[in-house]
Amino acid sequence: MRAVIQRVTRASVSVDGKITGEIANGFLILLGVHNDDTEYEADVLAGKISDMRIFTDDNDKMNLSLKDTGGSVLVISNFTLYADCKHGRRPSFFESARPEKAEPLYNYFCTKMRESGIDNVQKGIFGADMKVSLLNDGPVTIVLDTQELKNQSR
Repeated sequence: MRAVIQRVTRASVSVDGKITGEIANGFLILLGVHNDDTEYEADVLAGKISDMRIFTDDNDKMNLSLKDTGGSVLVISNFTLYADCKHGRRPSFFESARPEKAEPLYNYFCTKMRESGIDNVQKGIFGADMKVSLLNDGPVTIVLDTQELKNQSR
């Protein structure tokens, strides 16, 4: 799984002009699911993100997590995170999981975020043409890839 995490003061997603998810302070997470991903990758990623300390404390140091701040999460499915742009001008998406695999893992990831102690987990609509709006805080943007996380633990 690959996630682009943006610390935000607000974010929302709409489909056909209707807001389907909206948060105040927290993370906007663009989530891509790889062909080889399983629930294990979702577990690893949810644990890492929920405990990641990238909110500032009283000394203006990035030292607080979502749990510490009571922050929220807006998770948007994004198969384009696995775009392969090595050949030609049009990206291929062969590494992106097919919807029948990706959607259950996307929903599982959202459940794991809730189970990790994040009370407010909002979502977009899987596979829909979504319009995402955000106010990036910092800006702080971090990219996590479970393949890299697994390689680090060896």
